[in-house]
Amino acid sequence: MGLNTSAEAPLPVGEVSRLIGGWIDRLGAVWVEGQITQLSRRPGAGVVFMTLRDPSYDISVSVTCYRQVFDAVADVVAEGARVVVHAKPEWYAPRGQLSLRAAEIRPVGIGELLARLEMLKRSLGAEGLFAPDRKKPLPFLPQLVGMVCGRASAAERDVLEVARRRWPAVRFEVRNVAVQGVHAVPQVIQAVKELDAVPDVDVIIVARGGGSVEDLLPFSDEQLVRAVAECRTPVVSAIGHEPDAPLLDLVADLRASTPTDAAKKVVPDVGEELERVRALRDRALRTVRGLLDREERGLAHALARPVMEHPRRMVEEREAEVDALVARSRRVLGHLLDRADSELSHTRARVVALSPAATMERGYAVLQRADGSVVRSPEAVAADEELRARVAEGEFRVRVAGGAVVPRP
Repeated sequence: MGLNTSAEAPLPVGEVSRLIGGWIDRLGAVWVEGQITQLSRRPGAGVVFMTLRDPSYDISVSVTCYRQVFDAVADVVAEGARVVVHAKPEWYAPRGQLSLRAAEIRPVGIGELLARLEMLKRSLGAEGLFAPDRKKPLPFLPQLVGMVCGRASAAERDVLEVARRRWPAVRFEVRNVAVQGVHAVPQVIQAVKELDAVPDVDVIIVARGGGSVEDLLPFSDEQLVRAVAECRTPVVSAIGHEPDAPLLDLVADLRASTPTDAAKKVVPDVGEELERVRALRDRALRTVRGLLDREERGLAHALARPVMEHPRRMVEEREAEVDALVARSRRVLGHLLDRADSELSHTRARVVALSPAATMERGYAVLQRADGSVVRSPEAVAADEELRARVAEGEFRVRVAGGAVVPRP
């Protein structure tokens, strides 16, 4: 229940501590899992002090137990070990300190750890964090590589040496963190987020040179897996532990078997790239030369054709044909004209021979009345009738006298 307090009526510290202790005393015993970070076994003391830490959330709580409780597991429990503790919360009023009084301690075995990791793996896989379609491709030539590794570790040395030997111009942004123990998870998460926030970082390598299953537990932590899944920058997992892959290998965009392998997969080899460029250049040159040779052969074949060797031959042949046709047509037309001229001459001769003008040329005349009718008999004219006489050279008038035709002056 809430307390009625005010600035004028505050509670003493002792009373607040007593009330908190009363609330905590009403709590029952609980089973707690964590990692032992500090262990104090004073000679002759009947109580053992330790600190139990949750690496995922960076939270610790003090634990005390009687010596006989700890002695039962002293051979298999040490600092860094993961344990399950059956304890009751206690409040130490003089110092205002919360602790757990352990009545039983059980070490977490490898089998249990692997079983829990398998359950976590299935759970995260069901969320799609390990799906291949969410993997981001690595850049071909990263300019700045971020690396998370232990301080002065062999993993750092291997990655830097191999990468710079393969591509001397590559640059690194290194974050040295704890890669095992209780501080590993928060430090690795913070380092990954810091590097992911740097715009120039093209890829992030999380490297460690192997270790036991317990040593590699931080790289299977759920919070770390989710942090890597949220990264916009491609992440490469380079945990050198082949038998049991940590969950980081599954969520990372690329898994490398060792830190050295990560350097080889992230940074291209300048010698290999130059050789590839030379090979591509030679291939392109061969292709172009082959194309030119093929086109030259085709052009030579085309030029070797008669129509290309003597391009005017066809015109000359057609010209000769045209000349022959023109000559033939002229001959035919000439023959036709000659025959027509001959026929016309014969026809003209006949016409001339039959023409009245030819008759008049021989001295004959044609008499015509005033109306233009021709006089054909003497009986057709009357005395004193005026007629018109047409001769070869013209015409003149005559008058009929006494039945005889008399010329009229």
